[in-house]
Amino acid sequence: MIQLKNLERSYKTPAGQFWVLRRINLEIREGEFITIMGPSGAGKSSLLNVFALLDDGWAGEFWFREQAVHQMKRKQRADLAKRNIGMVFQSYHLLDDLTVKENIDLPLSYKDIPQKQRQGMVADTLDQFQIVAKKDLFPSQLSGGQQQLVGIARAVIHKPALLLADEPTGNLHSSQAKEIMELFRDLNQQGTTIVQVTHSDANAAYGSRTIQLRDGWMVSDTANPQLQPQEAVRQ
Repeated sequence: MIQLKNLERSYKTPAGQFWVLRRINLEIREGEFITIMGPSGAGKSSLLNVFALLDDGWAGEFWFREQAVHQMKRKQRADLAKRNIGMVFQSYHLLDDLTVKENIDLPLSYKDIPQKQRQGMVADTLDQFQIVAKKDLFPSQLSGGQQQLVGIARAVIHKPALLLADEPTGNLHSSQAKEIMELFRDLNQQGTTIVQVTHSDANAAYGSRTIQLRDGWMVSDTANPQLQPQEAVRQ
């Protein structure tokens, strides 16, 4: 699904070039459930933003389903993301002035889908996530776990091929976190490719593969035990 070749990301600072991703070479296959881990500042969220096509400032090669993202213009990348990618955030990012039903419908409003079909898709999603009774409530009337369920429902309603999650249970207590992670596992078993960033070993255990970053370098990958830590070849 995704192939990165020598991908790098840096920022110019008064002290010089600051690198957040260094020489990332990575392949993600359809149907994988990948966890990205590492200490704060390792580059985890930066890499996730690259996957989400939210960041244009990287260098290197990025292939998404055999399409050369590195050769695309910004609008082409945005269109590719809308068709294929869903994103779940730690802080939910629900719109306060929209109901649960309206928040979930939001991604569909950007697509050329007839109103009746959209209503049916929203109804099916509300049922799948067992939040039908909450459909007319506003985010402020929901618990944190309920808000995160709505955020995930919104992210997957258009059936993205790739679901990205940035610390999806960071604001939840343990029972809510377990519920969210079991939901991710079910989505993955149904064919959704998932990449999550987390500090939680318990969350990582739901995945099939773990990648460790440190100071922007990929230092381990459970799918490639022979990987040599890139720090050893840092120049």
